[in-house]
Amino acid sequence: MSDLPKCSKCGSEYTYEDGNMYVCPECAHEWAKDEVPEDSEEDAVIKDSNGNVLNDGDTVTVIKDLKVKGSSSVVKVGTKVKNIRLVDGDHDIDCKIDGIGAMKLKSKFVKKV
Repeated sequence: MSDLPKCSKCGSEYTYEDGNMYVCPECAHEWAKDEVPEDSEEDAVIKDSNGNVLNDGDTVTVIKDLKVKGSSSVVKVGTKVKNIRLVDGDHDIDCKIDGIGAMKLKSKFVKKV
């Protein structure tokens, strides 16, 4: 196993060395070997597609038709989602959508109401 650090931006474990830098092939983030990794947990702020900061309990609107994986259902543009919960991970919003049920959404596909 490699002893290289994970990417501080996206968490990828596929980083590699390039001279005196580390490079992430997934998000193209580069940082110096002697650079102290930032604690992304402390500064983790989740923003919507317009750059507004999201909080637990907010109401958001879907800005793009989203296919529901494993189903023929679609979450339509303009669907309001109330009382969201922010979670860690790729899909950073946990919510319930009327007619579909519990779902996880990416913050880049919603805007704050």
